[in-house]
Amino acid sequence: MQAKMTKGKPIVLLLQFVVPILLGFIFQQFYNMVDTIIVGRFVSPGALAAVGSTGTIMFMVMGLANGMTTGYTVLISHKFGAGDTEGTRKAFVNAILLGIISTLFITVIALAAMRPLLTIMNTPADIFDDAYSYIFTICAGSIALIGYNLLAASLRAIGNSRTPLYFLIFSALLNILLDLVFIVVFHLGTFGAALATDLSQGISAVLCMIYIVKKVKILCPKATDWHLNKDYSLKQLNIGIPMALQFGITSSGTMVMQSSINIYGSTAVTGFTSAGKVVNLMTAGMPSIGQTLAAYAGQNYGYGNLDRVHQGTKDALKLSCIYSVITGFLSVLLMPVIIGFFFDSGVDMASYLPYARAYIMECVPFYIPLSMIFIYRNTMQACGYGKTALMLGIVELVSRLATAFLSIKMHSYKMAVAGDATAWFITGIISFILYLGVMKQLRKRMALRKDKSATIA
Repeated sequence: MQAKMTKGKPIVLLLQFVVPILLGFIFQQFYNMVDTIIVGRFVSPGALAAVGSTGTIMFMVMGLANGMTTGYTVLISHKFGAGDTEGTRKAFVNAILLGIISTLFITVIALAAMRPLLTIMNTPADIFDDAYSYIFTICAGSIALIGYNLLAASLRAIGNSRTPLYFLIFSALLNILLDLVFIVVFHLGTFGAALATDLSQGISAVLCMIYIVKKVKILCPKATDWHLNKDYSLKQLNIGIPMALQFGITSSGTMVMQSSINIYGSTAVTGFTSAGKVVNLMTAGMPSIGQTLAAYAGQNYGYGNLDRVHQGTKDALKLSCIYSVITGFLSVLLMPVIIGFFFDSGVDMASYLPYARAYIMECVPFYIPLSMIFIYRNTMQACGYGKTALMLGIVELVSRLATAFLSIKMHSYKMAVAGDATAWFITGIISFILYLGVMKQLRKRMALRKDKSATIA
């Protein structure tokens, strides 16, 4: 099912579209948590710390995938919003071809750099081998992650947010089943957890493609479409590369932050990891709203209605503020309960909770600025301003670098985990300022086009 988002009340459209995406993100975080819970309970707390120590690298890989796929599919939403059926299909094929090339590049670089990267990040010696086994396997299966994200983003670009949810739910359930088989039955440890993730996402990607070929005629490729289009490639790369670089730069900052946390040993890493899962679960609605705006703003920009784009961002901000306050309270209240699931009943949690609590308490007050980043960044990207994402990524990197260096100098764990909160606050404010500038430029540009059209007429 595809949907035009160029007519109707923006807040109603946003709510209808965001719910399936939000459920998808929750399921994604849920099975990531289950992944970690099974490792923590059936392997060891050390294995849990190993998986956690690679979290920022995992964020980088997923970020590069999401940045590229969202960027490559923005053109699909533009063509669809403008009513260009042939252009929509060709933009989809071009996105696939660019995605394949990008995947090969990312995979080779990631596999070659993984061991030195873990060493640079001060990964504790007692968890190094498990960490390497896990993240190497994840990176080797990047084609599955990028394939699913690209196909799901393409469906969302034409207003279909429900079908990606169904495949994500299937992937989550399959991942849990494979986790139990590989870890509990075959005792494959962290390698088994990573293998389960790769296989479940790969199968979902294949099923998603089958669905598009059979059910989504506007995207269904023709034999003559399978070649790179120069004009489309330039437009998609112009948005996709800055978005991917933005995630790469942002993840560089989180890796520096993780390095400063690794100094405090595997107990601190375990506490931070479990708290990070809580934060990721509670903030799942923020990237969901961001992805919703990517489709909504892309279609309305392609249709030529900036007023609807601006109204959509205002409505999204209202929704995000309400969501942030509710989930902030839940993060604090449910943190001890959720973290308890990560450990076997025989493990004393007292040593881990202080590290977890410090991170949670510093993050919660800055949930609203975090939501602002997703709202304004995705809106600007959908309107063709991909380089703004790169600028915001640099801001996040500098913020985390400064906080990490201060924490090392002060030898303060609380300062080390303040990196996220600091980056969210500063980047959220700057994203709003950039958004105002972008909208001003777009209005001038559209006014000039109208004047030229009137003169010619």
